[in-house]
Amino acid sequence: MSDCTERRPAPTLKDSSILTMESLPLRSATLAALLLAAGCGKAPETSHVGPPEVGVVRVQSASVPLTRDVVGRLSPVRTADVRARVAGILLKRLYREGSEVREGQPLFLIDPAPLKAALDAALAALAEAQANAKNAHVTADRDRALLPSGLIARSDLDNSVASERSTAASVQQAQANVEAARINLGYATVRAPISGRSGQQAVTEGALVGQGEATLLTTIEQIDELYVNFDRPADEILRLREQERTGDVTLADHDKANLQVILPDGQPYPELGTVDFADVSVDPTNGALAFRGIVPNPERLLYPGMFVNIRLLLGRRIHAFLISQQAVRRDSAGAYVQVVGEDGKVAVKRVEADAMSGTDWIVTEGLAGGEQVIVSGVDKVKPGTIARAVPYVPEPTIAGAAAPQG
Repeated sequence: MSDCTERRPAPTLKDSSILTMESLPLRSATLAALLLAAGCGKAPETSHVGPPEVGVVRVQSASVPLTRDVVGRLSPVRTADVRARVAGILLKRLYREGSEVREGQPLFLIDPAPLKAALDAALAALAEAQANAKNAHVTADRDRALLPSGLIARSDLDNSVASERSTAASVQQAQANVEAARINLGYATVRAPISGRSGQQAVTEGALVGQGEATLLTTIEQIDELYVNFDRPADEILRLREQERTGDVTLADHDKANLQVILPDGQPYPELGTVDFADVSVDPTNGALAFRGIVPNPERLLYPGMFVNIRLLLGRRIHAFLISQQAVRRDSAGAYVQVVGEDGKVAVKRVEADAMSGTDWIVTEGLAGGEQVIVSGVDKVKPGTIARAVPYVPEPTIAGAAAPQG
């Protein structure tokens, strides 16, 4: 018989005699009886635990963008070194370093005084040559008139004609010297050869420049557009061409393929670029082909020399699967997903997932249409166990947490 078949009411302690030392054993027995009565409740019933529940997506193949993520380096579309083309003392800088300059804008002034004196000397030499040529021409004309009368010898006429020709040539030489002196004087004002952003001044005022070599004064770079240079393995290009031949992909021409620059914060650059050059030979040092794209840079957000992440949009892949990031796992052997078969058994599928479209992985191999890929509850199951598959429902976002700003 159970000890809990009869419950007796606990004795009251209204009698003051119970508080005596002799009543302590009675009090202990009373407390034990109370505890025993409290422990005689109904035992909990155990519930039956079924297979774990997982959220699945039944995948279907689709045409998705064919992308590749690469690293490239930016460079200016045009770069010009501004150099001193004549010798002289640099007097002043006429632009603000780092500012935008226009083609033909004065940038530096070299002391023009020696160059002006050289021009004056060339003009004087030209005047002298012109005077000599005029005198020689008058003498030759007079000798031509006297020759029929026999007053001069034929040799005298020949000498005067030769003098006329040589003095005329001297005039041409003097004119060329004047033009050269004028050009050198113009070089005293150093102008921008192209429009673009100016660089730092390379020499300071008071320095002797152009003595024996064309001294570098500054550099101008055009950065309203930028080149982005990158490489792609030659075997990858061949593989894509083979897939195009078999109809698995459609590729854009290399000069029509687009590229998207990804900024350091992970956000896409607002301007879309275009691949404008592909080399025809493979670099033997790395087995890759060199490519170059051009990216608009109207807001000057990009700078030459930067390394940037690039997403190449090469065309479209005809048959692929878009799989949520949380469904794709990776280990030392590569990427894999877990699927639930029609019998409820969990299995592992090795997949090829090398590119992304938005927040989803693009799976190109390893899956078949109609398979149930586990998206939520992946950690609840193991391969070979039974799972209860239910349609995956994305967790709702907190209202207003990511509301766009108007």
